Amino acid sequence: MKLDLEFYSRDAVTVAQDLLGKLLVRRIGNNKVVSKIVETEAYIGPEDKACHAYQNKRTKRTEVMFWRAGYTYVYLIYGMYNCLNIVTAKKDKPEAVLIRAVEPVVGVESIKKNRQIKSNKIEDLSNGPGKLCQGLEVDRELNGYDLVTGDRLYIKDSKLSPKIIADKRINIDYAEEYKDKLWRFYIKDNLYVSK
Repeated sequence: MKLDLEFYSRDAVTVAQDLLGKLLVRRIGNNKVVSKIVETEAYIGPEDKACHAYQNKRTKRTEVMFWRAGYTYVYLIYGMYNCLNIVTAKKDKPEAVLIRAVEPVVGVESIKKNRQIKSNKIEDLSNGPGKLCQGLEVDRELNGYDLVTGDRLYIKDSKLSPKIIADKRINIDYAEEYKDKLWRFYIKDNLYVSK
């Protein structure tokens, strides 16, 4: 069953944990790629110095974070990698969850084709936010996409109850005291968790 608005309409820290083990579905033409979410990070806009919408900063880029929950926030890092985030909480309170890593379940050949990597390690296909976006063909055209009503990208429930580890977020040394928040969550012992 597809996750509904009620699921996303909670704080980002809660949603980030509850997304672990859920199934991210990407439809491309007649192809359907399904992957299990294994790592996430929460960002709380108004207070979080690591968040693009810190202090409620509303820009063209962050505008979608102020929408109602359940939309995607896709942005570019290092001028070359897309990152997929899910808007959470309520309208005008900018919170989001970064999907950091996924484990392919269905359609691994499509991911391999999109990634074209030299590594023989299957986990290298999707063990990072830029990698998974490349593998699943998620780019900024999907920024502001509605996961609740859409069929090209959505998240399905699963019956999994994984063992979750809470840790510090990655590459946010500029965030002062917020760099130490344990707002990164991942499935214990999963090979696809980013390094």
